[in-house]
Amino acid sequence: MNAWIISIGNELLIGRIVNTNASWLAKKLVFLGFNVERITVVPDNKDDIVEELRRSFSRTEVTVTTGGLGPTYDDMTTEAVASALNRKLVLDEKALGLVGKFYNSKNMKLTPERIKMAYVPEGAIVLENPVGAAPAYIVEANKKAIVVLPGVPDEMKAIFETSVEEYLREKYSPHVYIVEYYIIIRGVPESSLAPVINRLSREHGDVYLKSHPKGHEITGPVLDIRVFVSSEKSIVEAEEKARSIIDEIVKNAGKLGGTIVESGRTV
Repeated sequence: MNAWIISIGNELLIGRIVNTNASWLAKKLVFLGFNVERITVVPDNKDDIVEELRRSFSRTEVTVTTGGLGPTYDDMTTEAVASALNRKLVLDEKALGLVGKFYNSKNMKLTPERIKMAYVPEGAIVLENPVGAAPAYIVEANKKAIVVLPGVPDEMKAIFETSVEEYLREKYSPHVYIVEYYIIIRGVPESSLAPVINRLSREHGDVYLKSHPKGHEITGPVLDIRVFVSSEKSIVEAEEKARSIIDEIVKNAGKLGGTIVESGRTV
């Protein structure tokens, strides 16, 4: 299954905000078994959002958006999703109840701007926001889904972990077992270990193997090497393959005079 992440907001494009949402979501989706095919950033412009949504929907099974669900004039993600899928915008009773509950707890009245956050494309599955005001939602069509999340990182993460993750696992996530191992090596330039990395990548076409240089290539080389392995059979098979690759890297790094600083499993 392929997935796209679409980050929406002018603040991302002008560099005022670092797009941490996309990297967090990408890792979550990958470890659910998705192939994250693309991450894009679009401005707060309805036509641009609609164009990107339609491109994604035509090419992938799951699209996840972040941003543009607030009460201001430039929050137009929901309107764009409705247009992209040719759906009506409707005032959803569940969403209105969630928005009302949030503001009532703050002793604040519902204004037209706040009610705006309770409008969703017709047929959307509304998701509670346990942290903030704006509900999130999922729109399904043609056995595909668009997951629409707020841009505030704490809200986005909370909704994903309480609602979206299980939804994707049950409906779209392939049944695979995934592990990631890492090893940090000091004293070996990346270019010196590159032939080993290249050979292992060729020999194991179903493994993602990547070296990340952290120090100076010549005067103080430090390599952070990641081994990402998936298996359709078992977690044991994935672990065994990852460890065998790590062992091969360690052996060759030792021959090149490298020192193992740290190693382990991240997931």
